[in-house]
Amino acid sequence: MSMANPKGRPSLVENSTRNETTQTNPPAGRSSGGASGLLWTGRILTTLATLFLLFDAFGKFVVPRPVVDAFVRLGIPLTLSFCIGVLLLTCTILYAIPRTSMLKTVLLTEYLGGAVAIHMRAGSTTFETVFPVILGILAWAGIYLRSCRLREIFPVWR
Repeated sequence: MSMANPKGRPSLVENSTRNETTQTNPPAGRSSGGASGLLWTGRILTTLATLFLLFDAFGKFVVPRPVVDAFVRLGIPLTLSFCIGVLLLTCTILYAIPRTSMLKTVLLTEYLGGAVAIHMRAGSTTFETVFPVILGILAWAGIYLRSCRLREIFPVWR
């Protein structure tokens, strides 16, 4: 007896009454074997992005010399450091919470887009300008691999 799930991808479950392997839909919220690798890769990417963003937010509160130098070079008043840190910390914490991660990934993208614009205006090095883009890709890759719904809306491969 064979039944496919809505995506057409079968999952195998042993039928204990007839002692045979049948294909059925996976329980809601559960993923099949291949999706498990995507889920864990997404979790790792999300953790890496979250740790870096938390480190960056912490720097906005502590304001070490490199942060002061960067604020001066970029033309940002140092008095905004605390507000920027609160904004970044709030978005990062909400990004790390699975229920709010999709919306907060959009907000983080906007934050990182602002960083790119400021670096371009200040004439920063290519790495300093592109690094927020790389971090945004890392954040989106993490959520993309963790979210079946997002992969259904934006399929990269078939």
